[in-house]
Amino acid sequence: MDTKALYREVLNEHNINPIHKENIDQPTFCLEGVNPSCGDQITLQMKLGADGKIENASFIGSGCAISQASVDMMADLVIGKTKEEALALAEIFDRMIKGSVTEDELEQLDEAAALQDISHMPARVKCAMLGWRTMKEMFGLETK
Repeated sequence: MDTKALYREVLNEHNINPIHKENIDQPTFCLEGVNPSCGDQITLQMKLGADGKIENASFIGSGCAISQASVDMMADLVIGKTKEEALALAEIFDRMIKGSVTEDELEQLDEAAALQDISHMPARVKCAMLGWRTMKEMFGLETK
């Protein structure tokens, strides 16, 4: 199986069978994210543990396969990380979408690296970025 086919399979799996599409009981953070250009909408929820690490991350909402798969992969990736580590991953993801990421950084994104080719589809960039942008807003790094 070639790499692109594998990436499509990963994307489809996260869209069809999202691991983190659910409500969290008493989340520490909760923020709605919207992509008005195509109608993607999520409510991102995160719960921090006493150690300051993200204990749980989830979302509810609807949208295209790319937006839903991307936020599911992001949630999977940031669980167990601090806010700072999660935001550093968001910056790497942003650079990946813009086409300026190193191979070492790409490895840090794990399955989210499956979205690397989105950089060649400008109309889909906002879809892929929705969850990541919402997390950055949630943690106060970016404003709408």
